[in-house]
Amino acid sequence: MHRFSVPGRLIAAIILAGLLSACQTLGQAGLIQSTVTAQLSPEAASSIAGDMVGRLAEQAGPGGTTIRFTPDGSVFGQALQASLQDWGYAVITDQKTDDTNILALAYTVDEFEGAVLVRLSTLRFDLTRMYKPGAEGATPVSPLSIRQHGSAGTA
Repeated sequence: MHRFSVPGRLIAAIILAGLLSACQTLGQAGLIQSTVTAQLSPEAASSIAGDMVGRLAEQAGPGGTTIRFTPDGSVFGQALQASLQDWGYAVITDQKTDDTNILALAYTVDEFEGAVLVRLSTLRFDLTRMYKPGAEGATPVSPLSIRQHGSAGTA
C-alpha cells in the first residue's frame, strides 16, 4: 500500500477541489451555491475570511467595489461579510441588480483530512486555499490557488 506524503496530499486536495467544483450546483449569476460544511470557531472563521478577502483584494482591487453574495447563515458567511466591509467593500446580500460594476461572489468551506478547504468564486476568478484551524484562528497550509475564467475584460 502506497502512503501519500504531505505534498502528495496537498496535490490530491487541489485536484479534489477542482473535481468538486465541477459538481457544484449553480447559484445566482452562474456561480456556485455558497455552502459551509466544516465546523469553524468564530476565531477560525474570522482568520480565514480576513486572509481570503486580502487575497480577493489583490485580484479584484482594493475596497470601493460593491460585492454581492448570498450568505448561508454560517459563522464563516458572517465573518466574510464583516471582513469585506472592513476592507472597504460595499456589500449587498439581498438585492438583485444588473449593474456590471458589482462583483458577484460565492464561497465553499469544506473539511478535508483535518484541514479546511476554502474557495471564493467570482465570474472572473476562483481563489482556493487550505487552512489548519486552531484555538486562536487558522493558519494557511497551502499556497493560494488562482483560477482565471474567460477573458480579463468580462465580469
